[in-house]
Amino acid sequence: MESLIIKGGVPLHGEVTISGAKNAVLPLMAATLLTAEPCTIRRVPNLSDVRFMGQILTWLGAKVEFDGDTVRIEARKIRGAGDYDLVRKMRGSICIMGPLLGRLKKATVSLPGGCIIGARPINLHLKGFAALGAKLKVENGYVEASAKRLVGAEMFLGGRAGSTVLGTANVMMAATLAEGITVIESAACEPEVVDLANFLNAMGAKIVGAGSPTLTITGVKELHGAEHEVIPDRIEAATYAIAAAATDGEVLLRGARPDHLHAVLDKLRDAGVKIERKGPDLLVRRNGRLKPVDITTLTYSGFPTDVQAQMMALMVLTPGISIITERIFESRFMHVSELARLGADIEIEGPSAIIKGGKPLSGAPVMASDLRASAALVIAGLAATGATQINRVYHLDRGYENMDSKLRGLGARVERIEEA
Repeated sequence: MESLIIKGGVPLHGEVTISGAKNAVLPLMAATLLTAEPCTIRRVPNLSDVRFMGQILTWLGAKVEFDGDTVRIEARKIRGAGDYDLVRKMRGSICIMGPLLGRLKKATVSLPGGCIIGARPINLHLKGFAALGAKLKVENGYVEASAKRLVGAEMFLGGRAGSTVLGTANVMMAATLAEGITVIESAACEPEVVDLANFLNAMGAKIVGAGSPTLTITGVKELHGAEHEVIPDRIEAATYAIAAAATDGEVLLRGARPDHLHAVLDKLRDAGVKIERKGPDLLVRRNGRLKPVDITTLTYSGFPTDVQAQMMALMVLTPGISIITERIFESRFMHVSELARLGADIEIEGPSAIIKGGKPLSGAPVMASDLRASAALVIAGLAATGATQINRVYHLDRGYENMDSKLRGLGARVERIEEA
């Protein structure tokens, strides 16, 4: 395994180009299973999750070719079952189920894995498939779905924590090849869902309402190949914006799509961070002393759960008391104990973290527990005095393209080593 050694105390300066969105590209790659014709996807980030998805599609019978940040996929002949050892490693792989069911009218997929950040059941995915007419069976770690034909239906996919992003994507993909009209109420509104709908429409689907809580899909007989460019990663952009503020630096985020970041930018401004919009780019720098803020994570367009840990790292550095309440995942505070090793003062009370900020941080060995926790530890390490060693950075590589080299380009002292 590899670790990152960060020697903190250096303000970040310069510019960084935001990569394609990890949470968009995985469903986009899965969507290519809906057609036998070749598809081309551009601005694909070089991530371990993306490579895993490529392996899954290859195992299913698709031809997958990576060329820099472009992937070409041709799924001329495919099988309807996903490999357990591949699918279990990554939660996003469950999104192959909708395309397989839509095209083959059958799918067998192992229950997915991913970060350990709380229960993330797929019951809403299955609810949507059942509404389309699929028969479902869950046993021995696999989900089996089959249907003689899929028929459009009206369904409500809201859950305990709001709408489901992957569930919306999965059911939407299956519904593109169903007979008749499907209406999804309480659909996820995230930009990644809109990006997928745009790609499916380019393939010949008929989807309206993407970006709103009501999606209407009129089924078609077949889809064709298409080309598409992935949207920028709003979570990566938020992470670098927070890192700039945490180190009292100044960073230009190239291609950050500010229109996808309203909730994050609002809280950063409240915290005393100056943000200038320059077309698709953002210039971020500290605007005097940081100020404490209260945050509650919500579904889009609220504050994203995927930025909660990073924002906590910033509040640790901020004098005063901040409260962060997690409403999406009940176990997404695993980074708290590791931040405490650096000197953070955080108490957990139910779904809320109470941060008593402003105390100086000092470097220490820490352990990454999940993808976004890893990013929070990187931010804290960049602001701490001395050296911080972050172990298990394979979590980081799942969602951040070349983060250590990007940070070095901004002046950070970051080194990747093999763990002893």
